[in-house]
Amino acid sequence: MPTPEIPDKLFFKIGEVCEIAGIEPYVLRFWETEFPALVPGKSKSGHRLYKRKDVEMVLKVKELLYDRGFTIPGARKHLSRNRVPRGSERDKMLIHVREQLRDILTLLQRKT
Repeated sequence: MPTPEIPDKLFFKIGEVCEIAGIEPYVLRFWETEFPALVPGKSKSGHRLYKRKDVEMVLKVKELLYDRGFTIPGARKHLSRNRVPRGSERDKMLIHVREQLRDILTLLQRKT
């Protein structure tokens, strides 16, 4: 199934996201409770405002659930495995990579 075209906008209302993804608003609201990465912002009046990354996440969730046959817990696990580390987790990973690169550099300098 081809990926729908996402308009070039900053924010999307719930109806627009549902139209792009081809799902009903109640499904999208349910997914918000099941997938921690899917958290739209709120306008001053309390309406949900989705960014492009949120729309992309909705399309990914739909693909996992509808096209690839994942269960909700399975899709949640798959998405959490592929997420980008943030904050202190990312910092620890970068420190570890830096140490490994220094070790490699030391080994290379010894050989020359």
